[in-house]
This record gives sequence, structure tokens and C-alpha cells, in this order.
Amino acid sequence: MRYKLLQEGDIQVCVIRHPRTFLSKILTSKFLRRWEPHHLTLADNSVASATVRARPALLETNGFVYNFSLLQAANSYLRDQWFHSLQWKKKIYKYKKVLSNPSRWEVVLKEIRTLVDMALTSPLQDDSIHQAPLEIVSKLLSENNNLTTQDHESIIVAIAPLLENNHPPPDLCEFFCKHCRERPRSMVVIEVFTPVVQRILKHNMDFGKCPRLRLFTQEYILSLNELNAGMEVVKKFIHSMHGPTGQCPHPRVLPNLVAVCLAAIYSCYEEFINSRDNSPSLKEIRNGCQQQCDRKPNLPLRLLHTSPDLVSQEATLTESRLKPVIVTSNEIHVEVERNNTANQKMTAGVGNDSEPNLIDCLMVSPTCSTMSIELSAQADRILGCYVEILKMLSDYDDWRPALASLLQPIPFPKEALAHEKFTKELKYVIQRFAEDPRQEVHSCLLSVRAGKDGWFQLYSPGGVACDDDGELFASMVHILMGSCYKTKKFLLSLAENKLGPCMLLALRGNQTMVEILCLMLEYNIIDNNDTQLQIISTLESTDVGKRMYEQLCERQRELKELQRKGGPTRLTLPSKSTDADLARLLSSGSFGNLENLSLAFTNVTSACAEHLIKLPSLKQLNLWSTQFGDAGLRLLSEHLTMLQVLNLCETPVTDAGLLALSSMKSLCSLNMNSTKLSADTYEDLK
Repeated sequence: MRYKLLQEGDIQVCVIRHPRTFLSKILTSKFLRRWEPHHLTLADNSVASATVRARPALLETNGFVYNFSLLQAANSYLRDQWFHSLQWKKKIYKYKKVLSNPSRWEVVLKEIRTLVDMALTSPLQDDSIHQAPLEIVSKLLSENNNLTTQDHESIIVAIAPLLENNHPPPDLCEFFCKHCRERPRSMVVIEVFTPVVQRILKHNMDFGKCPRLRLFTQEYILSLNELNAGMEVVKKFIHSMHGPTGQCPHPRVLPNLVAVCLAAIYSCYEEFINSRDNSPSLKEIRNGCQQQCDRKPNLPLRLLHTSPDLVSQEATLTESRLKPVIVTSNEIHVEVERNNTANQKMTAGVGNDSEPNLIDCLMVSPTCSTMSIELSAQADRILGCYVEILKMLSDYDDWRPALASLLQPIPFPKEALAHEKFTKELKYVIQRFAEDPRQEVHSCLLSVRAGKDGWFQLYSPGGVACDDDGELFASMVHILMGSCYKTKKFLLSLAENKLGPCMLLALRGNQTMVEILCLMLEYNIIDNNDTQLQIISTLESTDVGKRMYEQLCERQRELKELQRKGGPTRLTLPSKSTDADLARLLSSGSFGNLENLSLAFTNVTSACAEHLIKLPSLKQLNLWSTQFGDAGLRLLSEHLTMLQVLNLCETPVTDAGLLALSSMKSLCSLNMNSTKLSADTYEDLK
């Protein structure tokens, strides 16, 4: 039988004193016993009754030295439940007293083993049954710091059975962390701590409630890295957490591993962060705040290498206001320069409470590269270990979408992003995101919201993390252009912020950038004539650019010719027609005047959208019972701005594609019967 630990309840109690006389023996006999109803409460070291007419002196006892010995319950199960609960409270109280004043550690170790056996064999089923012995041992270890290493390992092995189904308390986590740091090669780490850490990663829901669990996991992984095999052992551990199948069965493993990695990486730069927090903040400098030191308002930042001259320069800072202001933080040096143009731009931004743009804070001048950050040997090992773990996590296909989502807000300190070694190692993870064809993965390269920078800006030419000639930037642009339905908006952002790098890469023969420049010309993204001529000159300077520009000019001529010739205003395709049939038909003649097109009950898919957007006069489109999906809708929403009637009845479109229709302001009639439309999307479309 299994019972739940009782803390309080109603029960019949018979109070019995030790019989000293013949009369007392008669009064305590079975037939003369006096049963009283009580509402008993079992505390940690006492039993109390809340019943008003009870005799407190008889029931409120200290240390479980009972004045009563008989209980009467409604049934045998409740009676046994009370009995085992009382016995458990009594034994736990005894072990607390015994282990609070240890004299000989041999006896203490024996008592701990007995306590563990009692918890494992108890018929009570409750979280506190296994947690109470762990808390007793945790308190014992926190109050006795003079234990030998052998005593440490003996105690850990003794309580190991309790840790299989329970998280260790905070003080016990601290003890485990100390053991991992002092004896990383101990067999206890592998044999005892491994299942404990596995359980933490699988079942922990929030490290914020118990940060020492995260610290223990962090120290355990570092101790694995200290073994002879090093990262191979860590890799095997990560693989064991994922499992042998293609899908990890434990959804909490990845978020917990990422939380441990982020905390460990943050700890590597904690010294620099604390020093930076004591100095004028970037936000204060950008907003022109004055402090006791002669701080100059509205000044841009430039990051410098460490130089011995900076020390002497800082010493003469207060003597002359004409020299640049140097804010020093250990190995980090930030020079504040006066710049009239920058002052004009920043004056408009004064009073804005938003954080300064992350990439603007880290942008380097042409004469200097990145901040000079020298980590200690221990911090360097920690950084290398946990960045390598992030690389391992990005290699698992099922973990990559969630990992990209967790890293999208760039949850790293500015010092880490300005550290060349860190950004160079993390580049592998960003490359994996850029190579993944799934939109939920590579879309996380962009910023999490407007006004914030993302990995795309960080690793683009001019960004602090860009250490190549733009190969990663080109691959990111290629994958984003292939899936991003807001093509014009994306091209507009590239034209405003990254036109120079795009033209430079196109000049070097990068095909993706050549396509980008051609699309900018085709969609009239560039308004300035001189810029357009410069783009054309760039395209004509390479063979691939010249060929693609000629194709663009040919398409423009065909479109104008199509509009000039005209053609029919209504067209209906036969049932079971395919995308190839539609393409063959539209290429056979002129359809510049086509306003009404019916593709109902045909076999066309989203692929035909590339041909439909070439019909400039189209106003009515019937796609009833076709395989036209979300990708096609996104393309239509960008180009067919004159569309007024659209029939999507019995098509496989979803909310993702239907939301794109919100940009089609000319729509007057929209049929979405028998689609996967949700109520929220319906309200948004209204």
C-alpha cells in the first residue's frame, strides 16, 4: 500500500497516561477509554490540535514525546496513513537532531545511509519524502567545511539513490559545484552526477527559480571538458541528451542547455561588464547626459585597440577639453570623438528613451578593427567549451528552429560581440542558420523587431562581426530572398543600408548580389538616376551581370509590347490544366488587357504565380479547387495591386498566406470557404 503524507486532518484520539495504580489501569482499559475528536496538525517537531474543547496540554507536545498512543480512524487505510505519517515525522525529527551535532564522521555516514534507506523504503509517496533527507544532508555539509575529499565522495555516493528522482537543494548544488571544480576527474562526477544533470536538463522548467541548478550543470560540463578526451566527452553527453532518433523526445533539454551556455559565456565577460557599468553608459553618452567627470554630450563612439599611450592620454584628460574623452574599462577603451555631422544626427535623437543601436555602438572605424579583450586562461577555456556546445546544438536539424529562435534577440553582452574570437567561433552557428531552407530558421537572422539589430546586420559588411569578404552576407541574402514574401520591403532595406556592399560583391562576380541589383532595377527600388546608372555600370562590368541585365531589359521590352498589343479581357482554362499548360498559353500571345482569369478545378499550384504577376490588368482571379498555396498568395499580394475579386475556395491556403492579402487594398470580394482560415486571421483581414 502507498500513502500520501498527512499534514493535518480529523481523527479520534484516546489520551493514555502510564498507569501507575490499579485504579488507573482500570480507567485505561479497553471498555472505559475516552475517545475525543481532534483536528491534528503535524508540524516538523510537534503535534498540535486545533479543536477548541481539546486539552492542549495533553496534545501539544514537543519533540514527538507523545502523551497519546491510540488513534481511531474511519477505516484501516486512513488509520495506517496517520500511523506512517506520524512515524515519518518522528524519525525525521530524530535524524535532524542526530546530524546537527556530528562527532564522528563514520557514525554520521552510517546514519546518512540509514536515512536514505528509510526514505527509499517508506510507504509514503510525497515530494518531501525524498527532499527532506537531502535538505538535512545539505544543511550538514554547509555547516561543516572541514571535510576531506574522501568524506565528500562517501556522502555523495550515499545520497545518490535519492537524486535519481529529485533535484538537489541549493546548498547541495553548491557542494556539488565545489567538488566538480576541485576534482573534475573524479569518478563520482561521471557515475553519480551524470544522471542528476540529465534529470535537471530534462525536467527543469525555470533556472531563474533555482540558479544554483544551472551553476551545477555548468560546472559539471566544464569538469567533463577537463577529462583526457575533452570535447569528445562533452559531445557524447550532448548526443545522449538528444537521443539516437532524429527527434529529441524531451522538449526542455534544448532551452536548458542554451540557458547554461548563455550564463557561462556571460560569466567570461563579467569583469568587463562590471567595469563598463561603473563607467558612463553608452545610452548616457548618446543622450548627452552630464556627470561629475567632464562628459561631452552627443558624441559618437569609436573602438580602439589597447595601447600604452592611452594611459598617459587619460592622465592628461582633465587638463585639456580639446582632447578626446577616453573611457577606460580594463582592456576595453572607447574613444569619444567630436564630429559635427554626427552631432547633427544625434541631436534629433536626444530625448529618445530607447536603447542605442547595438551595431552602431560596435561599428569600427576604418583604422581599427575590434575591441582588444584579453580573457584569462580559465575564462578562455570556458568560452571555447560553451561556444563549441552551441555549434553542436546547431548541427541537430530538430533543434535548429528552436535554437535560432532563442538566439534571435542576440542574448550576448556587447563585450562578447566585440570580441573577435567569440564572433569568429559563433560564425559557424550563423552559417548553419543561413544554410537551413526552413523559413522559421533563417528568418531568425533578421532582427526580432523593428529598430533592433539582428545577426544579419552584425555579420554584414561594416558590421563588427564581419571578418570575410561578404560570403556569409551573400548566403544570408540569398536564403532570405528565396523565402521572404515581403521582397520589396527587404530590397528597400538593402538599398538604404547595404547598397555599397551589394555593389562591391556584384563587382566581384557574386551571382546573388547581381540578382539583387537586377531586382532593384526591375521593381524601381532606386529613385536616384545617378545611383541607377552606377548599378548598371556595375552589372555590365562582369559577364554574369551583363547577361542578367540583358535578360532584365528583354523582360521589360516584352512587358511593354504585351501592354501595347492588348488581347482578350476574359480567359478560362479547361479543367485538369497544369502549370505548364498555363505558361504555354500565356507565352503564345498577348494578354495585356486580360482582366478576368478562371483557373477553377485545374491542377495549377503556387508555381503559376510567376506567370500571373505578368498580367498587369488582371482584376478577377478564380482559383477554386486548385492546389494554389501560401507561397503563391505572397507573390500575388506584392505585384497584382489592381486585383479586385479573388476566389480561394477549397484551396490549401493557411493563415500564413492569407495574412499577406492585407496589403491588397483594391480587393472587393474574397472567397475563403473550405480553407484553414482561423478566427484571428479573419479579424485581421476585416
